[in-house]
Amino acid sequence: MSELLLIRHGQATPFEADTDRLSLLGEAQARAVGAALAAEGVTPTHVLHGPLVRQRRTAELAAQGTWPAATLDPRLREYDGDGLVRVLAPLFASRDPAFAAQAAAFRAQTGGPERNRAFQKMLEAVAAGWQAGTLTQPDVEGWADFRARVERALGDVLALPSGSTVLAFTSGGVIGLMVALALDAPDATALNLNWRVKNGSVTRLTFGGGRVSLDAFNEVHHLPPERRSWR
Repeated sequence: MSELLLIRHGQATPFEADTDRLSLLGEAQARAVGAALAAEGVTPTHVLHGPLVRQRRTAELAAQGTWPAATLDPRLREYDGDGLVRVLAPLFASRDPAFAAQAAAFRAQTGGPERNRAFQKMLEAVAAGWQAGTLTQPDVEGWADFRARVERALGDVLALPSGSTVLAFTSGGVIGLMVALALDAPDATALNLNWRVKNGSVTRLTFGGGRVSLDAFNEVHHLPPERRSWR
């Protein structure tokens, strides 16, 4: 049997001009992941990361001296969250007064937990339309294309030789979708799982003999409460 560990990147900077970099908390989370895996005795045969800075940097900070060199897999890129917020959200607001009110409520927030809650409510509404195909725009990768590339990436991992231990540093949407695919769950489950994946968390899948099983989802025991975050 083989094992796939899906590791979400550390906290990034979603509300800043540069959204694709780790915060100081995110860097600490990345180091904690590496230390925990080393203490556990995990010896990867393959280390993968997506193309985003926050994904690659988390892999770099977590890396132990005995790990093999990390490999870039572009298919581990997160869905286009910036595109959903900056392109699809205004499109949705122009069509739907109720959503326009949600978007306005988010813009009215200046910080703190209330801003996060308003943002999450808005993002979930946009993502539902994006997944259903009712919100599309040529410059934003569609759900079907996102799903297809993630499924191909997962398929290539599952085809690795028996005894492989794979670490994949990626993002919440990719992790949620891979878990949903492993469980043969409806597509909507992928987004529901995505909203729960914490920064620096570990999700474990066992595979082999044409089967894949979920062993653990969203582990954060290696992070003390003050170092846990969703965004």
